[in-house]
Amino acid sequence: MVIKVMERRGLSQRRACELVGLDRSTMRYRCRRPEDTALRERLRELPAERRRFGYRRLGWMLAREGHTVNHKKLYRIYREERLMVRRRRGRKRALGTRAPMMLPDRINVSDTLNDGRRFRILCIVDDYSRECLATVVDTSLSGVRVVRELERLVEERALPETVVSDNGTELTSGAVLGWATRRVAWHYIEPGKPVQNAFIESFNGKLRDECLNEYVFSTLAEARTIIEAWRQDYNQLRPHSSLGALTPNEFAALKREQTIPSTEGEITGGLYL
Repeated sequence: MVIKVMERRGLSQRRACELVGLDRSTMRYRCRRPEDTALRERLRELPAERRRFGYRRLGWMLAREGHTVNHKKLYRIYREERLMVRRRRGRKRALGTRAPMMLPDRINVSDTLNDGRRFRILCIVDDYSRECLATVVDTSLSGVRVVRELERLVEERALPETVVSDNGTELTSGAVLGWATRRVAWHYIEPGKPVQNAFIESFNGKLRDECLNEYVFSTLAEARTIIEAWRQDYNQLRPHSSLGALTPNEFAALKREQTIPSTEGEITGGLYL
């Protein structure tokens, strides 16, 4: 506005600012923001690698790479670059009255190959460090298979104090009950209440959103390879909000070094299936 008045009326900047009512210091102000070209380029690259990450988690990833930026600037650039995560539309459901479930809901994760064959995934999560200890992929999972995986984890790590699971047939089988008797406290959630197994429900949601919905699997071997790669990435590179933006492996390593003291009454030996 001031420039137009100066050009049309031939006035000085001082006089034009007085007529418009604008302070001359405002007129002469020049933006002093530092160059953020490198930050913008990296911020555009990360969502291409991790399409389901929002700006906060992307900010944690940038901070780990040495980019120092506060959350307000990060969000501004995130919006300017139009990197918002698209919400997945849920399928339409028939309307009806609410009624209690007659049978327990299945909590296990499942998916299909491109030829229509269905496979299941048994996920085992440490409730303290949030580490995913195993993602067992197969067309069927028996109680014997579950026991074999638990035995492997006991040899690699230690015997857990508690195991929490749903009431699936493979988890209530004689093989599992025989293995758990006089060894660990095995807690089954109430039928039809998956919220009691919230740790594994949250993990299953991340697995589906960030991995299963992103790939089309041709073979069972391909599914195992991709899901295992995602599990390693989840443990080693993916920052976790409840761990102070640390990865599960970093948090577990710090705990082993006793740099993070346990709080009173904290249970550090539980598994969720």
